Amino acid sequence: MKYVNEKLQEFENYIKNKRVAIIGIGVSNIPLIEYLYKLGTNIVLFNNKQVDNNILDMIYEYNLEFYFGENYLSKLKGFDIIFRSPSCRPDTPEIVEEINKGAILTSEIELVLELCPGTIIGVTGSDGKTTTTSLIYEILKEDNLNCFLGGNIGTPLFTKIKYMKPQDYIVLELSSFQLMTMEKSPNIAIITNITPNHLDIHKSYQEYIDAKTNIFKYQGEDDLLVLNYDNKITKDFKNIAKSKVVYFSSKEKLENGFILDNQIIKEAEDGLRRHIINTKDIKLRGIHNYENICAAIAATNNIVSKEAQIRAISNFIGVEHRLEFVREINGVKWYNDSIASSPTRTIAGLNSFDENIVLIAGGYDKQLDYRPIARPIIEKVKTLILVGQTSGKIYKAVTDEIKFNLQSKICINENQIFRVQTLEEAINKAKEFSKKGEIVLFSPASASFDMFKNFEERGNKYKELVNLL
Repeated sequence: MKYVNEKLQEFENYIKNKRVAIIGIGVSNIPLIEYLYKLGTNIVLFNNKQVDNNILDMIYEYNLEFYFGENYLSKLKGFDIIFRSPSCRPDTPEIVEEINKGAILTSEIELVLELCPGTIIGVTGSDGKTTTTSLIYEILKEDNLNCFLGGNIGTPLFTKIKYMKPQDYIVLELSSFQLMTMEKSPNIAIITNITPNHLDIHKSYQEYIDAKTNIFKYQGEDDLLVLNYDNKITKDFKNIAKSKVVYFSSKEKLENGFILDNQIIKEAEDGLRRHIINTKDIKLRGIHNYENICAAIAATNNIVSKEAQIRAISNFIGVEHRLEFVREINGVKWYNDSIASSPTRTIAGLNSFDENIVLIAGGYDKQLDYRPIARPIIEKVKTLILVGQTSGKIYKAVTDEIKFNLQSKICINENQIFRVQTLEEAINKAKEFSKKGEIVLFSPASASFDMFKNFEERGNKYKELVNLL
């Protein structure tokens, strides 16, 4: 008998004649606009800046009401439902006023969690979300399961709900911004780690942490929560979780969980440790990626066979812009790690290599502390090239560490630190100072918004320039 998603039908009938505000016209909301328009919903669009011509063409074709630019929310009045984009804070005064009058605040990704009939696997964390999410998806596909990949990873899934069945798997990458207003948790939740991030948007580090907890806050006892044992914040989430908790670790030989032990990933059960895969058989580099693999194995352990997990992990080459090998020039290997938008990500990248490193770093300032990155840089980097808004902060952190730290092995001095104005200058400087057998690593430790639309655009520009050398 053909499956009918009654929840989806109820939603479509409910929203048909409602007045709906859509705030933010980005990747996730464009398919939503088209979907709701075809249902006959009364849609009004709000965006804090002008949009591309192709989106304007759609707006004019559908004859939609819209408000763009400064004070764009001044007309947010009299709505039944408000869809916010992840970048729009839910406590924006105009939104709060409408909620107080009875409007429902939601988002495209919240509807996916509410309406899809399959098993939902959600991944969040400060680092490693996309790699872990993508690997889980590949593991499930390796066992011939029908699955969907989306969320913060860039693929809107709302319009795919009608194709989903109860036996399907939905794998979602979830950001803190998406999680802030979540009132439903995935069946399987993974938190890779938590470190300070996005403090230019979140009011505090605690608000950021609280948003992350929504990924498991509404789970039941039959659900699963996968946590990083080595991260103090995530480790302690076990104390407030209602679901079954499984840990992973690269530092501790757990009695139960998934561990990295002597370069072998193992499953521990009541102290008995079973070999799963040797890291020499894995294409990904770095302990942080072995942790991501442990998390993905834990999440899929009761769903697929070990053989499927091993095949998928062995064949997984990683995700673009994440320690991505670009090319080798005169014995120098160039890597693109544009995803590294925080110090912790860049530290993980630095720790993935034993070779001498020429590091290109710097970008948009998210109001993060750059002191933690200073020691890894002076211990691992022979030449540092800085560009962007955070170049001054990184320069000060590193030079202070050189002056005042007497404990570390120092590979760099102030004469090997350069500040430049453009990415092209940085790449040319890296070519000048790199030698055969060394690594050039583009790992900004900062967001991209001072010069680029997003980290993908930044990484693509880096690759383009490197390929022109």
